[in-house]
Amino acid sequence: MSGNIGFLSTRFAGTDGVSLESSKWARVLWECDQQVSYWYSGRSDRADEISMCVPEAYFGHPENVWINERIWGRTRRDPFVTERIHEMAAYLKSTLYEFVDRFDIDILIPQNALTIPMHVPLGLAITEFLAESNFPAIAHHHDFYWERTRFTINAVSDYLDMSFPPRLHNLRHVVINEAAQEQLSLRKGVGALLIPNLLDFENEPPPPDEYIRNLREDIGLEPDDVFVLQPTRVVPRKGIEHAIKLVGALDDPRCKLVISHEAGDEGMAYQHMLEEIARDEGVDLRFVSDRVGEERQLNDRGEKVYTLWDLYHFADLVTYPSLYEGFGNALLEAIYFRVPIVTNRYSIFIQDIEPKGFRMPVMDGYITQGVVKEVRRLLSDPDYRRELGDHNYEVARRFYSFSFLRRHLRALIASLTGVEES
Repeated sequence: MSGNIGFLSTRFAGTDGVSLESSKWARVLWECDQQVSYWYSGRSDRADEISMCVPEAYFGHPENVWINERIWGRTRRDPFVTERIHEMAAYLKSTLYEFVDRFDIDILIPQNALTIPMHVPLGLAITEFLAESNFPAIAHHHDFYWERTRFTINAVSDYLDMSFPPRLHNLRHVVINEAAQEQLSLRKGVGALLIPNLLDFENEPPPPDEYIRNLREDIGLEPDDVFVLQPTRVVPRKGIEHAIKLVGALDDPRCKLVISHEAGDEGMAYQHMLEEIARDEGVDLRFVSDRVGEERQLNDRGEKVYTLWDLYHFADLVTYPSLYEGFGNALLEAIYFRVPIVTNRYSIFIQDIEPKGFRMPVMDGYITQGVVKEVRRLLSDPDYRRELGDHNYEVARRFYSFSFLRRHLRALIASLTGVEES
């Protein structure tokens, strides 16, 4: 079936999981069935001719911020807040009708907008639109509200029951891990298809180009340094203190721990703690977020800005000691570039990823001498490193390639439209 797909979210911009995964879905839909994707959001970096940007749909819009301040962390909702929620939802619903008409949309794909209630009025608007129009839709769920403690105490349980996510016969559900699949069934009584985050393992990554020739030097590394990459934001759930402990245990002054992203909106206290641990452990810790961005460009000092994927080309080891992940994009990215990776056994890794048969050093909440020994071998034995890199790539090709997504999206669309793909 050729047709127009409408993606809906609060934001399609940057390198967050929702923006990245929705782009992959759009690419696969175009490649397999020539289905054109259009984008509805409150903030967007998509081309103007294929997108509709409604500022009120952004979770950071002042009106939504005002609402959020009055519905989370309390159990009573003022009638005036209810009125404001309904007014905003009604307006956003009208823009959804406009979006569908403007781009002649055939199927809608809400991306996390019916999952995590960062924008309650938008969730209500999408739910009411689907109920009124009987429009076919696929809800792609990344983070449910019950997975985040900040949503536990709230004054909108009625809206959470209604729209996060809704139970509608014209709506199919997709989740990214088994735990979410189980909880959605238990809590909402609806089934969901499991489609994990994916990469294009059918095609090798492009080789390094001229732009990144001096990348190691630009981030302060010497020719014989060991580049240990922590490809995450600086937030507590990433468990970066374990990466510092690992590098300290390697006891090699050539090892430099490089953190790619900034602290974000969760404050600087955790970063300051990491700096103290690094000093105590004698670890050379580097923060290079000023040289890493969403796209290649020059910063305000005229220096090259690189992408995260540029860094993978030069990394000798990736550390991923996360305490919790919805899935784990960085894990797949390291495997895609055949970089050795050390990971923690976070819950989704244990349930969804570990059984697939990957081979890598794995910590279970703390660094052991066994993990340190395995890492030393990976760093010193090129043949062993190549063997594990090739093995993990082939496992990922079987379970996390675009062909998996292509098959399942076709089945979902057929279940909604009644049209089998050729």
